[in-house]
Amino acid sequence: MPRLKALDGLDRDLQQSLLRQIRDLWTHTSTALEGNTLTLGETKFVIEEGLTVSGKPLKDHQEVMGHARAIELIYQGLGGTVTESHLFTLHRAVQSETVTDIYKPFGTWKVEPNGTYAVTDEGRQTFIEYASPEDVPALMTEWLAELNRLAAEPLSETDAVDAYARLHLGFVHVHPFWDGNGRMARLLSNIPVLRSGHLPVVIDVRDRKAYIDILAQYQLASGQLTAKTGVWPTEAQEAPFRAFCQRSYQATRHLVEQASEHQARRNRRHNGGDAE
Repeated sequence: MPRLKALDGLDRDLQQSLLRQIRDLWTHTSTALEGNTLTLGETKFVIEEGLTVSGKPLKDHQEVMGHARAIELIYQGLGGTVTESHLFTLHRAVQSETVTDIYKPFGTWKVEPNGTYAVTDEGRQTFIEYASPEDVPALMTEWLAELNRLAAEPLSETDAVDAYARLHLGFVHVHPFWDGNGRMARLLSNIPVLRSGHLPVVIDVRDRKAYIDILAQYQLASGQLTAKTGVWPTEAQEAPFRAFCQRSYQATRHLVEQASEHQARRNRRHNGGDAE
């Protein structure tokens, strides 16, 4: 069990319950943002029972199980330096569906250019070009150095969520893998949050459009990343996404408050029994 400040003062069963709630919510929201059709309840059922839900695609089950496994790997690796090898191991867990295509490798960097189509605030259709494959190694070396720097600092809750936002922006703008970049960003960017003893940031699927729009605005303002531009060429543009992540963290706070309230009720019952 990871040592997190949010678990302090909770009985062991409540600690385990809170971690399971976070695991299920983190997995559900992150996969649902990518189109997974399993509900939160179905996600919990699949992870805990290891069974499939009738009528739902096998791919959706694999994504959920892979993400839950990736969370375990994140917790297990909280103690040391995060390396390129760690990222590749995590990517193999997230990409649980085996693809036999040399142009779609898993557990290593992308080999072909990639990008996404977006619509600007003015209604203009445009294409966002992610970093070229040849620039990925240098950019990800910079990204990993920043991740490890932030993970080594004792961060307040607010600073930890800001660190998450910065790392998330950088990772998805590089887009170092052929697939799974969003899920990887939402996993890895939480390492400084967890290292500082806080529970992870989760992005509610109901905020999907705002999330995609803010990321697209940032990427359009920054332009294509290269080894020369570095990962974060326009720090001033990070503020809207930092604010979005701070708002998103309310879901995590709510689960912690629920657990704390349950513990307080239990303590009152216990103290009342002693008084009698």
